[in-house]
Amino acid sequence: MNVNFEYSKTLAGEGSILLLLSIVPYAGWILGIIGVILFLRGMKEIANYYQDKEIYQNALTGVKYYIVAIVAAGVAIAAITIGVASATGFTFTNTFVPTVGFGVGLIAAIGGLVVAFVFYILAASHLRRTFNTLAQKSGEASFTTAGSLLWVGSWLTIFVVGLILIFIAWIFATIAFFAMKPQQQAYNPQQYTYPPNSSQPEQGKMAENSGANSANQA
Repeated sequence: MNVNFEYSKTLAGEGSILLLLSIVPYAGWILGIIGVILFLRGMKEIANYYQDKEIYQNALTGVKYYIVAIVAAGVAIAAITIGVASATGFTFTNTFVPTVGFGVGLIAAIGGLVVAFVFYILAASHLRRTFNTLAQKSGEASFTTAGSLLWVGSWLTIFVVGLILIFIAWIFATIAFFAMKPQQQAYNPQQYTYPPNSSQPEQGKMAENSGANSANQA
């Protein structure tokens, strides 16, 4: 399959940059969506280049799990907001009276956060597999660093340090994508064998002549 390696790695690298910029206020979510599209497109092309479909499949699964985690976190935020609104008479003042609505909202929020946390770890796990495979095939150690930071950061998302580690992980991934080099064609001994109908090498002919002379002398 004819794959443009430079184009593939540039797509993935640009996607990673836009994912980093997704923290920008207001326009960040648009940049993030475009980043995901470019990243996945680039990963698909790179998977074709290395002829390893697991590279793309793990990346795609990781992104899907990230989407589930984001939706679950959004539900949790909405639930606790509605719960607090119910407890304050929808005025969000200092007057707080626990209500059934607040209890339901709190339970829903906790459930949403748990789901978000689990799927975030699953997402990081699949992306780490992708990055580790790329590190093996390309020789770029930054991919391994990115995968490790992403994995550790996913477990520490409840702390600020976890988000910082995830941000740094994508910086390493971006550097690795742009630093990738195309594969060198491996030495294949079969390329240098003689065709079945071709004449033997000169050394073979000399050996045959030497054997014939020895027989005649005998």
